[in-house]
Amino acid sequence: MSIFSRLWRPHSRDKPQNSVGGGWSFLFGGTTSGKAVNERTAMQTSAVYACVRILSESIAVLPLHVYRYTDNGGKERTSMHPLYRLLHDEPNREMTSFVFRETLMAHLLLWGNAYAQIIRDGRGYPVALYPMLPDRMSIDRNPQGELIYTYQSDKGQVKLRKESVLHIPGLGFDGLIGYSPIAMAKNAVGLALATEDYGATFFANGANPGGVLEHPGVIKPEQADRLRESWATQFGGANAHKVAVLEEGLKFHQMSIPPEQAQFLETRKFQINEIARIFRVPPHMVGDLEKSSFSNIEQQSLEFVKYTLDPWVVRWEQSLQQALILPSEKAAIFIKFNLDGLMRGDYQSRMQGYSVGIQNGFYSVNDVRGLEDLNLLPDSEGGNIHVLNGNMVKLADVGAAYKTNEKEDTS
Repeated sequence: MSIFSRLWRPHSRDKPQNSVGGGWSFLFGGTTSGKAVNERTAMQTSAVYACVRILSESIAVLPLHVYRYTDNGGKERTSMHPLYRLLHDEPNREMTSFVFRETLMAHLLLWGNAYAQIIRDGRGYPVALYPMLPDRMSIDRNPQGELIYTYQSDKGQVKLRKESVLHIPGLGFDGLIGYSPIAMAKNAVGLALATEDYGATFFANGANPGGVLEHPGVIKPEQADRLRESWATQFGGANAHKVAVLEEGLKFHQMSIPPEQAQFLETRKFQINEIARIFRVPPHMVGDLEKSSFSNIEQQSLEFVKYTLDPWVVRWEQSLQQALILPSEKAAIFIKFNLDGLMRGDYQSRMQGYSVGIQNGFYSVNDVRGLEDLNLLPDSEGGNIHVLNGNMVKLADVGAAYKTNEKEDTS
């Protein structure tokens, strides 16, 4: 059977694989830069580490609450629901909510998938969530077409039904398995690793480029090896700046291209932007302030929330909703992150917005005080009263007053 017939068999589409392309090895391992790239070696690149840390901590720090719909069509936070403690405080006895979400988000960014085992009580409510490593998980379908998750633990294989797994997939081709961003952009990450290794080797050699020792005569291979080792010992590493004395007509010729000619620093800067582009993180958040200023950093930060965090938040919310909310409660209970804190502007902008809200009646004083983490005013002081600017009247009332005045003038 040829490779093409194996790849395009009809049932291959019905069997999801927890790897890019169902095992297409050309997306992993070696790169054109010569560096092997995988999820763990990629974290040795400062830009990848910074992007993963920023996004993981941003998701972990967001308030996560359980809400229920009210009879008047509104919503209110419910801290008495069993899920509230798991999501807001601690998903298990070993982790806080921050660490749990940070870990799963890091898995999602590096492997393209995040998994957690769901422990349920006799009523079906989740009582604990435990992260599972994505590279140990595989997914298959049983004869009935149901998804079966197989996890390779230290004690052997564990098979789990869909109801026992919280699975948050990233971008993928089949809607079931997310593909690793690191694997998809392995050449960009490999170039960054190669550039860092080149710089480290260059400076470990005292910032001196390599070269060739020219001997006027003919020497044997073993003599050449001893001469090379002797030169590296005396004038390499910490001894690179010592004065060399050449005997027997030896001459040193520089061979390597100097880093400034190879645009070493420019390459490093470009790779930082390239990796930031993969994760859609503004360059100023990973330390590149070359094209940033005080006037546009705030706008870039708001765009980061809107265009980068918001899709991840929706992905999280819908996966949590699907896996953790019981079918009988889906019409009454929902899970939601609160991004209001990240969307707030500077102090002056917030105060202007609050002023408009209070004057137009859609904010009360206590609404604003709650957003600013201030103590609420009691009802006796009018903290919950909604007011409206007295100069504003309905258009219908303006029209009626105009007609009344017109009649009085004609009479």
